[in-house]
Amino acid sequence: MTKQNKIIIVGAIIVCLIVIVIAIAKNSGTKTLPGEYDKFAQCLADKGATMYGAVWCPHCQEQKAAFGDSFKYIKYVECPDNTKLCIDQGITGYPTWMIGTTTIAVGFDKNTTMQTLSEKTGCLLPQSN
Repeated sequence: MTKQNKIIIVGAIIVCLIVIVIAIAKNSGTKTLPGEYDKFAQCLADKGATMYGAVWCPHCQEQKAAFGDSFKYIKYVECPDNTKLCIDQGITGYPTWMIGTTTIAVGFDKNTTMQTLSEKTGCLLPQSN
């Protein structure tokens, strides 16, 4: 391998690494830390809170992303797969949060929904750093 080929290969590797670092840095600002909401999500589950939504619903995806890895603790019902249940529960918009037959939050607003869930359930949100 010639010196010129080695320089080209090393340059290409450096460019790839820079692109990867930039992509990671860009995405890391919009995600929560893994497990950041574990206790909050577990409390919601313990209180019987259920999120009703649909995979194609952008607000549902935002709500799930707000919980990050902690969403695994949330009881979630995919309404298109459980139409009768969602109709029986009176779900008319996504996401809808309920405890039993009581609606506690509808829709998703990143500035208020988590606070509303906390207030309605008594589950404590993690403190911001």
